[in-house]
Amino acid sequence: MRYSWMVACEVMRLCPAGPGSYRDAIKDFTYSGFTIPKGWKTHWTMYSTHKDPRYFPDPDKLDPSRFEGSGPAPFTFVPFGGGPRICPGKEYARVLILVSMHNLVTKFRLKKAIPDEKISYGPFPIPANGFHICIEPRSLQVMY
Repeated sequence: MRYSWMVACEVMRLCPAGPGSYRDAIKDFTYSGFTIPKGWKTHWTMYSTHKDPRYFPDPDKLDPSRFEGSGPAPFTFVPFGGGPRICPGKEYARVLILVSMHNLVTKFRLKKAIPDEKISYGPFPIPANGFHICIEPRSLQVMY
């Protein structure tokens, strides 16, 4: 299920489940001409990293091959956080994602109800009319 996990990672890169995180500035620093004093809260968004063209060329394109081999550079793809604060449920989430994908793909057929539906961004990508899909069960075949 290596390719399925690559697809899941690319989807999490394009539309992360969490918006980002807060950190306290531990010393004064300057960023883009602005001075951030020690003690201030800073907010970082996953979008700022996950869609950075320096790390992900053509960042709005769905391209699971980005995760082939060793994948992206460390701390450029962080849907579960990283370092000592990485989510302890990461591997459990991975199993759930892969099992859910397998069951969805093998047991159902999905079709967009509105094929050319527009997507609005504010701040998350949302289909203009909701995401209407037609779900059809696949025929059950007994395997011997």
